[in-house]
Amino acid sequence: MTNPLRDALAAGRFCYVVELVASALTREARLLEAASGLARIPAVVAGSVTSYAGGAMGHDPLRVAAAARARGLTPNIHLTCVSQDRRGLAKSLDDMHALALENVFALTGDYPGARDQPPVFDLDSVQLVRLIDERRRGGMPFHVAVAVSPFKYTEADCVYQYVKLEKKIAAGADVAVTQVGWDAPKFAELKRYLDERGLRTPLLGNVYVLGPKTAERMATGRPPGCWVSPELLAAVQAESHASDGGRQARLERAARTVAILRGLGYAGAYVGGTHDAANIAWIIRRADELAPQWEALVPALGYGADGGFYLPARTLSKGAADEANARSRADRVPRLLDWLGHAFPVSRDTWLRRALTRVVEWIDRRKPAAALLERVELAIKKPLFGCQACGNCVLGHLEYVCPQTCPKQLRNGPCGGTDQGRCEVVPDKPCIWVAVYERARASGDLEALKTYVPAPDRQLSGTSSWINYFLDRDSRPTPDRH
Repeated sequence: MTNPLRDALAAGRFCYVVELVASALTREARLLEAASGLARIPAVVAGSVTSYAGGAMGHDPLRVAAAARARGLTPNIHLTCVSQDRRGLAKSLDDMHALALENVFALTGDYPGARDQPPVFDLDSVQLVRLIDERRRGGMPFHVAVAVSPFKYTEADCVYQYVKLEKKIAAGADVAVTQVGWDAPKFAELKRYLDERGLRTPLLGNVYVLGPKTAERMATGRPPGCWVSPELLAAVQAESHASDGGRQARLERAARTVAILRGLGYAGAYVGGTHDAANIAWIIRRADELAPQWEALVPALGYGADGGFYLPARTLSKGAADEANARSRADRVPRLLDWLGHAFPVSRDTWLRRALTRVVEWIDRRKPAAALLERVELAIKKPLFGCQACGNCVLGHLEYVCPQTCPKQLRNGPCGGTDQGRCEVVPDKPCIWVAVYERARASGDLEALKTYVPAPDRQLSGTSSWINYFLDRDSRPTPDRH
């Protein structure tokens, strides 16, 4: 069985993936009718079937995907970490394989909007890509798409998105899809970032057909990670007064975005906001006409944030650290602990580690002593780092910021929902990954952010991470996991 998405990317043929939002508000019959129409457009190589879009349950994406394929459209299935633990995610992959569904879009997922639906977030998106890649090495021919948002306008948010993309690529990603955005310089920035590092992973640029209601919602940052500038909102609202309600103007903007993506060297376009076959066909035809003049279209697609951050070349080089950046009092603790770690090495086989291991083994055999050590550890680490007693401590790999304090418990970088350095889930608090980034930058070691951090062993929760560390029970980065 052929896979048009895989084949088009391998051949370097510019292609289109159209998003099918399988929300509870959309009738399944309508989605399948759209799939039938899209299947008749040769340039459309897949329909991307959403899961948990906007933080709410919808139709079963596997059922919709299988039905769409029966109508001739190759599905690309969103698999999110919101509502399933690693066993559930593995089962979903097994079910996909049994149905001969190859294309999977690995996502962390939006935090549930309804608080009566407790999230799971057992894995993050990087760990999910690793899980899929393990299945692939076992003979399941998955093709893995991942997300990245270049449309971040603070340094920490922006750079960490690119760092996390590198981690996803190292974990096994085959193609990257951008988040929604209308800023040509940011599209170019992402492409340049990968090119500078010799990363040939194909990129699909997100091309959203933006109407006034959606623009108003996105202007408030909903759904998370989707942002419309005041200037773009005003333009869309003005266009909506036309006799066609602004339809032609928004299709033209989409076509111009596609033409720019082609000129920048993107592998294709990921089209959202419409799955109407007539609209998609018009965008494709118009983009073909505009492609030769794409450079002239760039200035008009500049709806970024006023004074926002744009990445200079080679930001992750060690020389990019701002040595004049004053270290706050809070940063002195990580530096001191790093110094102690070098002065008293226990991460490798030394006499000190062997001695401490023998002590820990003695404590571990005595449950009251082990419980007491866990309480002592928590009493020290909770006020310093916000420790949540996960039993799988990776503070030393994350600039002494506890990843369990992230509402999604991510361990490999921020989600795409950050907004100007603020948390998606608790907007009045800074994203914890800002502190990780700033401390790494101050120490001149941004490359360390690329270290892969494995998923924790949840069975160790409530036990001493010191015991688990010395007895090699925990899950932590190792030299072969970079």
